[in-house]
Amino acid sequence: MPTQAPRVVLGVAGGIAAYKSCEILRALTESGLHVDVVPTPAVLEFVGAATFEALSGNPVSTGVFSDIASVRHVRLGQQADLVVIAPATADLIARLANGRADDLLTSTMLVTRAPVLIAPAMHTEMWQHPATQANIATLRSRGITVLGPAHGRLTGKDTGPGRLAEPAEIYRMARLLLETGTAVPYDMSGVRVVVTAGGTRELLDPVRFLTNRSSGKQGWALAEVAAARGADVTLISANVERVAPAGVLVQRVQTALELEEATLAAAAEAEIVVMAAAVSDFRPTVRHDSKIKKTDAEPDQISLTKNPDILVGLVAARAEGRLSGRPTIVGFAAETGDAQHTVEEYGRQKLARKGCDFIVVNDVGAGGAFENDDNAGLILGADGTSAVVPHGSKHRVASQIWDAVR
Repeated sequence: MPTQAPRVVLGVAGGIAAYKSCEILRALTESGLHVDVVPTPAVLEFVGAATFEALSGNPVSTGVFSDIASVRHVRLGQQADLVVIAPATADLIARLANGRADDLLTSTMLVTRAPVLIAPAMHTEMWQHPATQANIATLRSRGITVLGPAHGRLTGKDTGPGRLAEPAEIYRMARLLLETGTAVPYDMSGVRVVVTAGGTRELLDPVRFLTNRSSGKQGWALAEVAAARGADVTLISANVERVAPAGVLVQRVQTALELEEATLAAAAEAEIVVMAAAVSDFRPTVRHDSKIKKTDAEPDQISLTKNPDILVGLVAARAEGRLSGRPTIVGFAAETGDAQHTVEEYGRQKLARKGCDFIVVNDVGAGGAFENDDNAGLILGADGTSAVVPHGSKHRVASQIWDAVR
């Protein structure tokens, strides 16, 4: 018999960002989930019930007196595998923190024992108000995962913290909670973290470059999960075109030399540095200022120069006292096994050569890791420890990496 689809309650509060909930709803339903949309009454001033019903395929109501026969205000919470509230306004957050049950959404929240993800959206002054911050702290203390808000354009001409996290980011975090069946722990508050991500590009001329297949997804997942756990995150991203995650400072670079400079500067006071970027081993010795023209003659051979080993340099900088935070340093290794050694053995050899504290080993022999949404591997420690990371979303892999190294 077919497996029943996980059930998600998508709560939507009455703010201008409510229109983005339609994109979240589509991502959830297209991944095969059963979604019940529960808006607050004010939401229907922004997005009509017909829109939510058409996208979810399920009826929409706001009050506790709808569908009395099924006791809907209880059943929704009892049956849910996950509750996502996006956007969550200051008013709704206050009502949730105080245990109110004055509409269908707040009643559902009191009933459910499923993981809950809320994504706040409001003006900066409302977000920064001590009352809102106290309410957020209360919800986190109850095991609710809070994502964001992001910094950006708000209603009118205002800009600042309070913008709803991107729908794709909310979906990725929702998937993580469904996979694990539990909240993202808020256990890295104030921890200074640096993550590198993406693949460097080494320029030959203005239109050509050497690069690799890295999509940056694992590094970005590490940054997103660390921020959700409360860390102060700097993400040094090489050639990844994405909107900055909520709560993450993104520094964009292109080449290995740019990545090296930015990483050493950011790592100076960090407590954890995770080197997830795929750094090109070589760069063209000569970078041409104009495009190399195609002619009838055979092209000149391209001479290559080794790029610096950024991970080794980072370990050396720590040993020399140039990194005041004395960070835990985590490397990554894309490996394949062969007749001589297994993937783990090659990973151990690389861990010893690099001198870092941990190395995350991905078996890429079967096309894994690169460009995919899922990942798997091993976390090897310099103390001889080894932890298997089973196949799952890159956000789940990120969670296991933070569990191991923090």
